Amino acid sequence: MPADPTSLPLPDLAHRLVRTAYGDRATEPRPLATGAWSQAFALTLDGVEAVLRIGAHGEDFAKDEAVARLAGPGLPVPAVLARGTAEGWAYALSVRAHGTALDDLSAVDVARALPSLLTALDAAARVDLTGTSGYGIWAPGGRASHATWPEALLAIGTETARVPGWRAALVECGVGLGPVDAGLAALARLTPYLPGERQLLHGDLLSRNVLADGGAVTAVLDWGNALYGDRLYDAAWLLHWWPWYSAWRPADLHAALLAHWHATGPLPDHLRERLHAYLLHIALDALAYCAYRRRWDEVRVHADAVLALAGAAPGESVLIPVTR
Repeated sequence: MPADPTSLPLPDLAHRLVRTAYGDRATEPRPLATGAWSQAFALTLDGVEAVLRIGAHGEDFAKDEAVARLAGPGLPVPAVLARGTAEGWAYALSVRAHGTALDDLSAVDVARALPSLLTALDAAARVDLTGTSGYGIWAPGGRASHATWPEALLAIGTETARVPGWRAALVECGVGLGPVDAGLAALARLTPYLPGERQLLHGDLLSRNVLADGGAVTAVLDWGNALYGDRLYDAAWLLHWWPWYSAWRPADLHAALLAHWHATGPLPDHLRERLHAYLLHIALDALAYCAYRRRWDEVRVHADAVLALAGAAPGESVLIPVTR
């Protein structure tokens, strides 16, 4: 089985799977979207609109199912109707949600959707994690492998089975490991500011994983990268990627975040330093992933971002909202 589902088309498998499992109860699956780890197909089952996803990583679908069970009304996560394997591939069938991907919204529309998204992230942070353990990315059973939040963040320098070979790739392309070493050292210096909070985080809010309609978030999808840690991490995710979306730039993310934090309580302690740490982690993660994918132009941009963050004083970056 190929490791990358985008390396071959899966419509024939989708057709066979649906016909075998559901027969005439289901309509013909139609290609809907292709992501880095799976392909999605739209269909109707017993009159209900559904999405069939097929990929190599069944643990991602299991995490979607787990979060859908735990999520309350403030966190819209589509229910998983069925999950399993077919011809060596993992699949999941979920209720279909409608809306426009956050990535595709205009500045006006993304500004309207931000309060709803931040409220949904607060709802995720309130999910009861009883029966789970650890920090960082968690397995479908609810266990994450790191004993502390700083330990989980600093593990970004270690290759994983999902994203192998990125260290050699950085050397191969001429960027080298200097930015990684500088970023990890700076991240380590910021760990004294980090809390021991342990909350549910999404960890991958873009790549068409958030849908919105009429200023409200209608679905938060794909929890494969979900982790346990500090709720500010997802805010840092938005801060890191915001400049990459030129259509969004007129919208004031800093103002939206500050308004939300002021409205929901006092500003978090060490806000700027915590965001700085998470921006470093996200930039290092993006650097590793793009090196793995051989996206050399993006590698250089992320390397520069890591070096800029590593060279800044704690909490001092143009990406971080000014609170004083």
